[in-house]
Parts: sequence; C-alpha cells; structure tokens
Amino acid sequence: MQSHGRAPAGPGATLNDPLVGRLLDGRYRIIARIARGGMAGVYEATDLRLDRQCAVKVMHAGLGDDEEFAARFVREARSAARLDHPNVVAVFDQGDDDGTVFLVMEYVVGHTLRDVIRKESPMAPSRALALVEPILSALASAHRAGLIHRDIKPENVLIADDGRVKVADFGLAKAVSADTQHTATGGVLIGTVSYLAPELVIDGRSDARADVYAVGVLLYELLTGTKPHEGESPIQVAYKHVHEDVPAPSLVVPGLPAYVDALVARATARDLDQRPADASVLLHQVHRVAQALRDGVREDDDLTADLALARHFDQEDAGDQGNVATDTMRVDLHGDLREHQREDTEPDPYDLDEFARMMSTEVAEPAEAAAAVHRTTAIDRRPVPPPPHVPRITSARRPRRSRRGPVLLLLALLLVIGGGVGAWWFGWARYTSTPGVLGLTATAAEHKLDSAGLEFEIGDAAFSETVPKGRVLSADPGAGDRVLDGGTVTLVFSLGKERYDVPTTKGLTEDQAQDALLGMHLAFGKSIGRWSETVPEGVVLRSDPPAGQTLKPDTVVDLYVSKGRKPLTIKNWTGKDAEAAQAALEKKGLEVTTKEEYSDEVPEGKVISQDPVDGTLYRGDEVSLVVSLGPELIEVPGGLRASGWEHAQEVLEAAGFHVEIAHVDNYLGLGFVYDTDPDSGTMIPRGSTVTLYLI
Repeated sequence: MQSHGRAPAGPGATLNDPLVGRLLDGRYRIIARIARGGMAGVYEATDLRLDRQCAVKVMHAGLGDDEEFAARFVREARSAARLDHPNVVAVFDQGDDDGTVFLVMEYVVGHTLRDVIRKESPMAPSRALALVEPILSALASAHRAGLIHRDIKPENVLIADDGRVKVADFGLAKAVSADTQHTATGGVLIGTVSYLAPELVIDGRSDARADVYAVGVLLYELLTGTKPHEGESPIQVAYKHVHEDVPAPSLVVPGLPAYVDALVARATARDLDQRPADASVLLHQVHRVAQALRDGVREDDDLTADLALARHFDQEDAGDQGNVATDTMRVDLHGDLREHQREDTEPDPYDLDEFARMMSTEVAEPAEAAAAVHRTTAIDRRPVPPPPHVPRITSARRPRRSRRGPVLLLLALLLVIGGGVGAWWFGWARYTSTPGVLGLTATAAEHKLDSAGLEFEIGDAAFSETVPKGRVLSADPGAGDRVLDGGTVTLVFSLGKERYDVPTTKGLTEDQAQDALLGMHLAFGKSIGRWSETVPEGVVLRSDPPAGQTLKPDTVVDLYVSKGRKPLTIKNWTGKDAEAAQAALEKKGLEVTTKEEYSDEVPEGKVISQDPVDGTLYRGDEVSLVVSLGPELIEVPGGLRASGWEHAQEVLEAAGFHVEIAHVDNYLGLGFVYDTDPDSGTMIPRGSTVTLYLI
C-alpha cells in the first residue's frame, strides 16, 4: 500500500484512533492512519520481525465478526498473495487479531490516480493510455490466474514517487461480497458505483469483463476529467450504468480521434458479448490505439471499425419476426422490476423507487425467474413473438352436457387437497425449529433440546476467545433452522481461550528449540546470539518471553543462543607500565603471572617481556609478564685510599665498575689513591664509572 501522498485525516483522527500504537499479531506496530474507506482503514506500520515498513489495511469493526467472512477474507488474501506482477501491490500477510481482520501489503510512497485526475485531467490520449496500460497489465495477470478485482477505481491505483503504477486491493471486494448478493454487508452492493459494471448492478455476479468496464470508465475520466454518469444518489448512477451507454469522450473534449471514442465504447459496452473478454484483450486494443497516436494518425477507419460496437440488429436479419427490443429501457433486470416496465412508455430515469427496491432484494434463481434473461446482457435483443392464434368456434349446435366434467373436477380437487396436505406434512408439519443453545452448559443445552423433542451429539470441541470453557460454541442446525422432529443437533463445546505455555528451550539446540515452539503452536521470531563461557556454541540459553509464560497461539518467541566462548584480543605490553598491563589483562578475565628481573635497559616497573605477546585468547587463559627491577646496584668497595692506583683499579673492575683516573689539583706524582667518586660504600648500578683521584 502507500502513503497516498497526504497526511492522516487530521491530528485528532490519528491521536483518537485506538489502533495507532497497537501491536497486531505480535508483529505489526501501527504508526499512523493513512486513509479511511468504506470497508477498511489503511495504516502505516512497522514489521518488527523483518524490520521493514509496510501498509496494514484493517477491516472496519463488524466485518470480521462473521466467521464466514473471515474465511473468505483469508482465502482471497491468499489468492492475491500469489500474484507476482510489478504493477500489483504485493500482499505480504493477513491475520485476525482478536476480531481485528487485517491485510499486510507493500508500502508505496506516492499518491493515487485520483490525485492525478484532479491535477491533470482532461489529459492527452497518449498520457491517459500510458496510465491505463500498467493497470491493464496487472489485471491481465490476475485474470490469467482466475482472479477478478471487482473494485477498480482511481483510489485503488497507486503511483509511486518513481513513477511506478500499482493496483491495490485485489480480492478484497470479492471477500466482502462473497460472489453472490452481498450477505456480509447487509444488502449493500459492493463496488464503487461510478465504476460499476451493469451486470454487477443487475444480479451482483461478474467475471473479468466487469474489470474491463471499470477501466473503460477510468479511461473516460482521464480523457475528460468527469465521470460518464452522474446522479443525485448512488442508485441513480447505478441506474444509468444499466440503461445508458457511456458517452463518447469527444462530446466533452472535441477533437479526439474517432478510434479513441471507439476504444472507450468497446470497453464500456453494456452488452457483455461486445465487451473485451478480459484485460489482455483490452490491453491489445490499447496498444493499437497508442501506436496510432504515436504515429500521429488522426483518423484510422480500419481501427475505428475494428473497435466500433454493433449496437443494433440489422433489420433484415430481424426479418418479419415482429418488434425487436432495442429500446435501452427494456433491460430485463429483475422479475419485480419487469412488471413495472412497458415497451411503449419511457420511464422517468429519476423515478427509482422500484430500481432501489430491486437493488436491495435478493436476485431470483433461474428456476424462479424463468422469464428473465439467463445470460447477463444490458439489452434483450430477442424478437418478441407474435401472440398465438386462437381459433374461433363457429358451431351453432349446443354441446351435450357430460357428467365426466364434475367427476374430473372432484378428482382434481381431491388431488389438490391431498397434494397440499402432503406438502404441508413433508415440507412443514414434521419439522420443528432448532432452539437457541449458544452459550449454555451441556446440561442446560440437553434440557432445552430434549424439551423441543430433539436429540444431540457432541462434535469436536474448539477454542474460543469469547465463549467460556464448557459452554456451547456452535450448533448444527443453528438456532431457528428447520429440523425433523426427533432429529439430532450437533453441539460443539468451547475449550475456552486457546493458550499455550512457552516450552523450556534452555539446553536445546536451536533447531530443537524451534521445533518445540512450533509444537506448542507458537511462532519462532529471531535468534539472538550471546557469548557464553559455559554453554557450547549453538545451544539455547533462554527464550523471550521466558519458559512457562502462557501466550496466544502464533505469538512470536525469540531465542537467545550461545555463540560459544568470547574471544579476547590482547596487545603487547612490552615496555609499558607493568601495573597497568596487569589490570587491563585481568579485566578481560585473563590470569596474569609476573616475574621480576634486573635490567640495565628497561626502567624499573616496566614490562621487560610478555608471553604470549599478542593474538586471541579466552577468559581464564594465562599471560606471563617479566617486570624490570631496573639495573642491579653494587656497593663501591672500601679501603682504596692510600693504595696504589693499579690495585684500586683491579678491585673496582672486579666488582663490575668502569674506572677512570684523575689527579688532584696539587698532584705530587706519588701514584697513590687520594679519593674515589662515588665514595666507598655507595650503592650504584653495575657497570657505572668510578673515578680514582691520585695524589
């Protein structure tokens, strides 16, 4: 679906909408209302499972209460989801959340064809056909798949911001109208009346040609900017669809080629036999007309003749059969309506009481309306047969009275009475009405059925969100239905609300855990990885919601799955502060061992070496550090004063020092040690220099 190119219907409409903010089916978060129609509202939503934007069409309250409607809705949604065409709005999902029936569709950002009509119509024929072509392409694909749209209108044609044309709401009208005369809507004819084919007005049934008619009306509106049939009420518009041809667009926009008029006339023919069989045929005709327009052809008699409608019989073909019903007011709509139409009287098109009554009345089956036309057609062209010839009796002799007449009459009366009694007995008297037992306990239902002279049997129990456990959920035959005296009523008892406990998935593999969720009628959502030092990779840690929590069926449950031990990356701390290195490594969960050594090159407190130097480890692994004590300190030997310098030098070098010789200021040349620097007894690093001062 799409944004329709406009904001929701006022801030209050969104803020007061109870659906805004709601999570449908545990998956679709409703963000804002986009639009509201006669059957549903459209909302922008987020698919939390796939993290994508989507459009959710929510049926209005009341439509989803009918179980038959819900089943049809699911069936048609599945049919529409099978359509894979670039010009069809994709259907992703459908569901029922506590009676809220919804459809999840592609979110198309843009506007509708209605917006284009407002801004551009009347438009050039080439532009109109360019817009119609992708619509017909989508419908052709649907018709080949056996799917009819039934509600083509500008609001259901979406135009994305990038120019793509997409058709929305496939199958929705059928789901509501149920192929017949609209029981799900209380007698309201489904479909937008301005684009409604005559056969839908007449008997509520349609085929692919109903979509063709709607596209023809749409093409007329694109070309002229107006709808072909207008009226003060929907019934008046529907009446015109049945009784009046769509006028030629050139009457509103002079100068249009005749073959364009012929194309519109062909698509909107009230006679089904004259209308293209499906969207593929009309698409071919549109291509021919578009090519003529591209070639700049103003008049093409052959093309116009191919498209022209034969709206009347050739009088010679009619012969001498009498009157031919060519008057458009002689449509055989309905047995009740036909009684009020005369061939020689032109009805007032706005005196529509009978027409309105016809539209709200169930259509008779063929056996009940033998005089009606058995195929849908707007004009009954069959010749009207002349009245049968009745011979005149000319004999003057009075006939003899016979006694057989009264006897036969008496026998006929007896047969009629006997037939009536038999019909009364077999059709009514031996039947009774099924009493209402819904919501009763088994004991109360048995008592009520027994009082009505009926037996009962118990069918398979079923879950219910509204009927308490142990009470009657449904009965067959239902309340008020006719059933034979002493017959059997099948009762289905409620199991209460369908709920399931989240199974214990901890310790299972991911596949085993998913199977466990499906076995409890719960839906698997997503797998969330977590590191674990104790649980092997691929094994479930926990679920969300947690095990034991009671949930509705198909509620989404996420699984937290172990990714195994978390790998730890370390860096080389050589030459760095040993205390900082130890703290960082222990914070990662590693075991740190230290060893101290003297080092002439590495300052005290720094790391001399590390094992391992780098790479990937796991929590609990060991890292060894060698920490510098700095250079080793040695005491300067004593007793060197007054000794010869050669002896003093030997002693110092043996202790690991370097020796330098220096003279005092008043050097006498004796060669004895006067003093040392540093002094004797001082602790200095091995390899340091000691200066001997000689006198």
